[in-house]
Amino acid sequence: MTLDRLRVHYGFTRAPFGRDLAPQMLHRHRGHAEAVARITYLVQERAIGVVTGEVGAGKTVAARAAVAALDPSRHTTIYQANPAVGARGLYAAIVTALGAVPRFHKAALIPQATEALAAEETERGKRIVLVLDEAHLLGHDQLEELRLLTNFEMDSASPFALVLLGQPTLRRRLRLGSFAALSQRIALRYQLDGMTLEETSGYLRHHLTLAGRSDPLFSDDAVALIHQQARGLPRAVNNLAIQSLVAAFLDSKAIVDDSSARAAVTETTSD
Repeated sequence: MTLDRLRVHYGFTRAPFGRDLAPQMLHRHRGHAEAVARITYLVQERAIGVVTGEVGAGKTVAARAAVAALDPSRHTTIYQANPAVGARGLYAAIVTALGAVPRFHKAALIPQATEALAAEETERGKRIVLVLDEAHLLGHDQLEELRLLTNFEMDSASPFALVLLGQPTLRRRLRLGSFAALSQRIALRYQLDGMTLEETSGYLRHHLTLAGRSDPLFSDDAVALIHQQARGLPRAVNNLAIQSLVAAFLDSKAIVDDSSARAAVTETTSD
């Protein structure tokens, strides 16, 4: 089966449930909208915030939507998705993103990063937004380096807004006494939970409309099963919805019913 045949069968104008959506095309369910609003607040206040959620809850998508709404002439966004770079890699990423060549020795790299952060605002008039994804994997040294980076003008201001995105274990780690100094600086904590059944139904309709189908394509039973199995997590909903469409197509059905959704659940959960 090819994607073209699936499109023809359902009359899609584009592949549904894809990841390549422009920020303005995203489905703004309650949790997503709240996460975007809180990240926007962090940027305005140059504060530190933590957004946590299960795998596939939409943390990165919310951050992308918030950043996309910022004025690029007044903001510089630095996005780091790989915590494995270590503490030095973090400094190097900042320096590189701000247009300089990182110095080799860490002792020289740290002041270079600090000076680059300060210059971006004082000389270019741009507010920096540092987004660190998979932050639950950050090492103790990296978290401590972040705390030290936020020390500015004798701790009277922060040179950038910091958004930490991670799984729920990040919240628990930051409660440990060893991270008390950083935890006290965190202005906002938000847990992005899964969608409700009503939101999942709206999410499915939204993506199908983007693909060219405004009429009901999933039965109520199918929607309920997809929501239950995916626990309302957008990425899991996407996967099950696509598999359900394939199952219905293979059975020559015009809509996705309960049996098609069950076949999708079996397919995605089998070894």
